[in-house]
Amino acid sequence: MIDLLNLQRWLLAPAEHEHLEFKEAKQQYDTTKLLRYCVALANEGGGFMVLGVSDKPPRRVVGSLAFPSQTDLNKIKAYIVEKLRIRVDVVELAHPDGRVLVFEVPSRPVGQPLDYEGAFLMRAGEDLVPMTSDYLRRIFAEGQPDWFVQPAKADASDDEVIALLDTQTYFELLTLPYPTTRDAVLARLQSEGLIASSSAGWTISNMAAILLAKRLDAFSPALARKAARVVVYEGTNKLNTKDDKPGLRGYAVGFGSLVDFVHSAAPQNRFVEQAVREEVKMFPKQALRELIANALVHQDFLATGASVMIELYADRVEISNPGLPPIKVERFIDEYRSRNERLADLMRRLGICEEKGSGIDKVIHAAELFQLPAPDFRAGESRTTALLFAHQEFADMSKGDRVRACYQHCCLMYVTNQRMSNQSLRLRFGLGEDKTVLTSQVIGAAKEAGMIKADESETTSTRYARYLPFWA
Repeated sequence: MIDLLNLQRWLLAPAEHEHLEFKEAKQQYDTTKLLRYCVALANEGGGFMVLGVSDKPPRRVVGSLAFPSQTDLNKIKAYIVEKLRIRVDVVELAHPDGRVLVFEVPSRPVGQPLDYEGAFLMRAGEDLVPMTSDYLRRIFAEGQPDWFVQPAKADASDDEVIALLDTQTYFELLTLPYPTTRDAVLARLQSEGLIASSSAGWTISNMAAILLAKRLDAFSPALARKAARVVVYEGTNKLNTKDDKPGLRGYAVGFGSLVDFVHSAAPQNRFVEQAVREEVKMFPKQALRELIANALVHQDFLATGASVMIELYADRVEISNPGLPPIKVERFIDEYRSRNERLADLMRRLGICEEKGSGIDKVIHAAELFQLPAPDFRAGESRTTALLFAHQEFADMSKGDRVRACYQHCCLMYVTNQRMSNQSLRLRFGLGEDKTVLTSQVIGAAKEAGMIKADESETTSTRYARYLPFWA
């Protein structure tokens, strides 16, 4: 039962999200907009549309006159059923500061995305956008067996399981002693759901193959195409290819050698090399490790003929995966949502991934430590790409590069319970005290772009100002 206690908790939420939407609607609310938000909320698992509350923090009840009578509420409920074929309940709350309407939107049916006038909608930040193709694929696949439990090979003998899967490395990654009998090895794999017994032997799952395969092409061409591919180019474009190395092994058992190869193929970071008097690669190994792991874990496995790509140029590395992220790229540093939660969990236990949400923090920190430009995260038409750049002097950075670095530094400070200041940003850029005005200009540009805001709880003094990400 929705009551004023629920409303109070929602008001304290740090931000709207895919299950919660606020609108002031002081006088009325457009029916078409209401239907579109109901579709978006239902498509992402259901949620609440709250009218009569300011949609910008700090949130407060402002009262709403929309759908003023019980007759009006009954009509809009019937209209939603007619148009969307879902039942949305409406609760009227009498708050001391005004009337609040809560539309409780159920989740869409399994395997069936909802549309309004042909548009399959979802939320992206504060906007409603058409669902991406990979999101729609995931919905349509809900009634089918999970990709990871589907068989990579059926009716395998005991010997074939051991021959196809790198069980030795699997136990090493778990820091467990290798069992003394083959039956114990198979029992462990079975207990993890990686293999399942059948009347004619063992069924090796896609999960087992994609993580532990000695050779992915020993299973099927489709699985072989899921292997990560590394391409090294001579210059800053794709004209001249120096090396093109398709992967062969499963993600977990081949991860260490993959990261080592990418790290060794990178150019030297001459700036840091001169400072510390030792050979240092351009891209921090930890940052490469986190970004490659993220790409492997968060890819859309239902996308056919597509794989994780790692492309090395003279001035950058681009790591991309098929599929678009379920959250906006600006929120990678503070939010976490995986489309492949079971894979992510197993990769964490195998020591491949960090704990939830901490990987991108480490990437940003490593970029700052190695005096690199801010990493960039991009969502394209069908792929998500992370870019790490070679060292660049502050004077050579574009305005966009500087603003992105300012925002990421602000986020990094916030998630470690600190606050960005002019001084901390100067240190991030490696600038001296005489560059305070220049740093202030970057902060001003980031504020103008809506990426950061002043922390007015600390001080209103410009000189001692502290800053927060826009979502804090």
